[in-house]
Amino acid sequence: MARRTAKQPLPEDFEEHILDTDIKDEMESSFLEYAYSVIYSRALPDARDGLKPVQRRILYTMDDMNLRPDRGHVKSARVVGEVMGRLHPHGDGAIYDALVRLAQPWAMRLPTIDGHGNFGSPDDPPAAMRYTECRMAAPAVAMTASLDEDTVDFKPNYDSRELEPSVLPAAIPHLIVNGATGIAVGMATNIAPHNLVEVVQALRHLIVKPEATLDDLMRFIPGPDLPTGGKIVGLDGVRDAYETGRGSFRMRATARVETLGRRKGIVVTELPYGVGTEKVVERIKTLVQGKKIQGISDVKDLTDRAKGLRLVIEVKNGFHPEALLEQLYKQTPLEDSFGINAVALVDGQPRTLGLKEILEVFLGHRYDVVRRRSVFRRGKAADRLHLVDGLLIAIIDIDEVIQLIRTSDNAAAAKERLMAVFDLTEIQADYILDMPLRRLTRFSRIELEKEREELLARIAALDEILGDEGRLRSVVSDELAEVAKTFGTPRRTVLLESAGAAAVAAAASPLEVADDPCFVYLSSSGLLARSANVDPPGEGDGRAKHDVIVSAVRCTARGEIGGLTSAGRLVKIGVLELPQLPDTANDPHLAGGVPVTEVLVLEPGERLLSLCTLATDGPGIALGTRQGVVKRVNPEVLGKTDWEVIGLKDGDEVIGAVELATGHETLCFVTTDAQLLHFGAEGVRPQGRSGGGMAGVRLAAGQQVAWFGALGPGGLGDTVVVTASGSSTALPGTEPGAVKVTPFSEYPPKGRATGGVRCHRFLKGEDALVFAWVGPAPARAAAASGAPIDLPEATGRRDGSGVPGSQPIAACAGPVAARVAATDVAG
Repeated sequence: MARRTAKQPLPEDFEEHILDTDIKDEMESSFLEYAYSVIYSRALPDARDGLKPVQRRILYTMDDMNLRPDRGHVKSARVVGEVMGRLHPHGDGAIYDALVRLAQPWAMRLPTIDGHGNFGSPDDPPAAMRYTECRMAAPAVAMTASLDEDTVDFKPNYDSRELEPSVLPAAIPHLIVNGATGIAVGMATNIAPHNLVEVVQALRHLIVKPEATLDDLMRFIPGPDLPTGGKIVGLDGVRDAYETGRGSFRMRATARVETLGRRKGIVVTELPYGVGTEKVVERIKTLVQGKKIQGISDVKDLTDRAKGLRLVIEVKNGFHPEALLEQLYKQTPLEDSFGINAVALVDGQPRTLGLKEILEVFLGHRYDVVRRRSVFRRGKAADRLHLVDGLLIAIIDIDEVIQLIRTSDNAAAAKERLMAVFDLTEIQADYILDMPLRRLTRFSRIELEKEREELLARIAALDEILGDEGRLRSVVSDELAEVAKTFGTPRRTVLLESAGAAAVAAAASPLEVADDPCFVYLSSSGLLARSANVDPPGEGDGRAKHDVIVSAVRCTARGEIGGLTSAGRLVKIGVLELPQLPDTANDPHLAGGVPVTEVLVLEPGERLLSLCTLATDGPGIALGTRQGVVKRVNPEVLGKTDWEVIGLKDGDEVIGAVELATGHETLCFVTTDAQLLHFGAEGVRPQGRSGGGMAGVRLAAGQQVAWFGALGPGGLGDTVVVTASGSSTALPGTEPGAVKVTPFSEYPPKGRATGGVRCHRFLKGEDALVFAWVGPAPARAAAASGAPIDLPEATGRRDGSGVPGSQPIAACAGPVAARVAATDVAG
């Protein structure tokens, strides 16, 4: 039974004070305090490290718990409890949600937490924190590096019992790389993720040229790079956001039309950022049931861990999948918008930032971090140097030091005598007295002098950083380059200038596209596109480095062309499925093209070699295989989407395929043992599509064809042969060897099925051609990265083996030219 307690009487001197407060004033002050707390302590990220307070506290706590990438995972509940108990006085749900988001690869472009267990999906929530485990990912280590070297300020936590960092050192530009989202009181933030390599390039450019304009920076950062890939349609809103901090753009799923049994279907492989498959499926079913969209027979979600996202939309017979896909873009989340509102805290104040301002704030933070880190390290090195100087003084007269200590009455007297006799400081004397005698005798004078030299060199280097602003900038630039090299990944999102350049007929339905003449281009980087320009492509100087055209064919916008693959297949390609490029006269720019894999279904290892018309009355197609077989074939336009044009033997593949114009062209083989053979195309009898071809070039044992193509018709006086030698045992692309350019006219024709003539002499350590190309001069070359390479002058066939090269090349010449990486033909 509860015990009753008597109410204590008030003291006699108690005076009651009641303060009347207007309810309006109280509400205003309380609301302002709440708004301030939400803005500064919860919702908005700091522009320096790009983290909200809860995210910063999570990473700091995990670093303090030593949950490194090389350690085992721990329960997420343990991390959440530590954060909540020490630093973040809010609910565990909010902390766990923030932790989960940092670990989700579809939410973060560069995840900072390595999660183990069910961390959810774009549609489903994660498992409870008691079931999942986590640890720091490698990028999180870079975010917290040098935290113990006085690089940032610390502040008291909520109960003033511990200290927490006000900002992390952040070697990674987290704000723009991973983006941010948050809703505060009266303001919100929404920043899109970007590619780390592109951002680092822009930062390094800004370090060298602080006066750089927005256009200069957008050369490096053309647009966001979303974790889920997809496409961004229309870049005007992106530029507005980069300039003012506010803008919007449209995100579009990556989809292609495939043949599914007897029907065609739409296969979605990438979705817009923040959109899950269940949301798309539910919306499609709602539209079908409401009869707002027709032509869909079924929707299947075949996503798994092995193949990734795969959403299959089956189309009924009689409906155009391209037109249906356009309706899906308009009425479903397959196309969504993203509004950028770049609000972040700068010097404790919320500000709307453009691209340059975000980069400048981060660079200013890195300058401050490196400067404070250098001061700290210099202090540590100076302290150690001071002790080493004392040891050097003592070790010279070690016996006298020992005798002095032994004859002293106490430690204080010993210290005073050491300081007086050997002119030591108090710190040096204490260090010598505190050191065990066995350690003192182990010290070597040579070792101490070596350490002293190293410390002096380290201090000089740190003094240079602290005293020279240019050196400080150089250190920050080098560290950023290392971050990009360590954590950088290729771009995932395709940028399209406008909806007119969309892939897979997203621009319009077939009935809305006129059947006008056009050209279809295949680029060396595997992009397909069509151009309304009806003139052949030229050699303009403004072409981007990745826009070398491998093949071009003339057709109509609603027609079909063929694609010849390395597996000996001819695949139909609907021209309407390809994006249309803007009219750039004779200088086509394929930056808005669509990857081959989104238009064609290729087997593993199969490559698209060239394009051709489907004409059956022409001279046909010439094919050359890696085992030296040549074949001429006239394509039969069948009712199928693909068929074989050559019967290949086991282990063989097509290495070159060219549509002949007259049938009087010159066919040319170059082998890996530097043999060149050319003969007239009329010497090859046309065969049916099932034929296996005939002997083209005789190969030596262990050799294969490096290049095959057709030259002419017409004069071959300006044709050159470009060859590059190397070692077949070296890693692909690491040893280019020697490069040689020779006039083609110096090689006499030989009969088919012969060995040809020598075209390149190998130097010591070389045993194969790693690259070969024959085409019109002047020849140009590019590295695998696209950087231009100067080729040597054309020399005679017997004038040596060539000029030493510096990197793998890809030669190209003329308006339509081949560009093949050296690793593709390595023997």
